[in-house]
Amino acid sequence: MIPLIHDFDGETVLVFGGGTVGARKARRFDREARVIVVSPTFADADFGASERLRAAPGPDDVSAWLDAADPALTVAATDDREVNAAVERAATARGLLVNRADRSGDRGPTGVVVPATVEDDPVSVAVTTGGTSPAVSRRLRREMESVVDGAGAVATVVGELRTELKAEGVDPNARRDAVRAVAESPAVWAAARTGDAGTEAAVRDAADRVLADEDELGGED
Repeated sequence: MIPLIHDFDGETVLVFGGGTVGARKARRFDREARVIVVSPTFADADFGASERLRAAPGPDDVSAWLDAADPALTVAATDDREVNAAVERAATARGLLVNRADRSGDRGPTGVVVPATVEDDPVSVAVTTGGTSPAVSRRLRREMESVVDGAGAVATVVGELRTELKAEGVDPNARRDAVRAVAESPAVWAAARTGDAGTEAAVRDAADRVLADEDELGGED
């Protein structure tokens, strides 16, 4: 399987199943998509901002739900394998992305795995074992949290600097070297990980100092 990034902004995600797995899937997508969760009962869990519809669709009812919701992604997370299989068949027939939570491997062309992620906007790092071992993905995600900490501020500042240098007509090679120096600077990353409210301002100050040092070195004979 090849990891891809998909934009769900303005899309609908339809989740079949109101257990803890369905709740986890709902939380994963409700930051960006409209999420609808269909289940006869709902676990005492956090479903985020999703819409919960109390219903008990059988295998023959799945198609009607897909037609009504018109989702970009359908999640099969019930405790009924026949319903999950019906969700997978109906979604595949329509060319919709489908995530079947009760089975790993043997996926069709639209079958997807939802990876464990660590995010520090705009940075997002995903870890997946192809659905074979979610426990391993969770362990790796925890280890990645310290690595990604502060990356969002660094990425934002580096992106702004790249745009500014390009607008100023800086030579591409010099621009690349400057951006790389800032992105790899220990001082910049230390500023990003202070946890202060003005983190991006601190990162920008550190980046400006790195660029100043680069200019001084570049000006020596």
